[in-house]
Amino acid sequence: MKIIFWLVFASALIYASFFTEKDRLDREVKRLCAIDGGIKVYETVRLPAERFDRYGKIKIQTKEHMKSIDEYYIDYKSNYLVIGNPRLMQINVKIVRAKDGKVMGEFTQYTRGGGDMPGPWHGSSFSCPSSFLGLEALVFVRGVNDD
Repeated sequence: MKIIFWLVFASALIYASFFTEKDRLDREVKRLCAIDGGIKVYETVRLPAERFDRYGKIKIQTKEHMKSIDEYYIDYKSNYLVIGNPRLMQINVKIVRAKDGKVMGEFTQYTRGGGDMPGPWHGSSFSCPSSFLGLEALVFVRGVNDD
């Protein structure tokens, strides 16, 4: 009976330790997100309607996959702020004009992964903000350039 008690007690202690760090990193995600998280648009680009697909999206390659004819590219960087379990990561996505390297807009996200009770399940995560899907739609708009 004592062995079962100590096993349950040790499990509860380990579980509480994981959640304490997990909760601390979730608070850190919220704090960092409030400082510089989200979408920032520095310049909008008007493109002709034929540059957009039927869903209203424009195809932009990553810096590694862009061709010499591409006018814009996406620069994606991730930086681990805390390594381990749980982990904390900063993700930064920029839309850059190729000819001069000007950043047209960017998205910064902070995410915590892991920190759960060990087991066969997939670990949890928490991100702020949750998605950067609106970045391209805010930078690239339909219309004719005034240039």
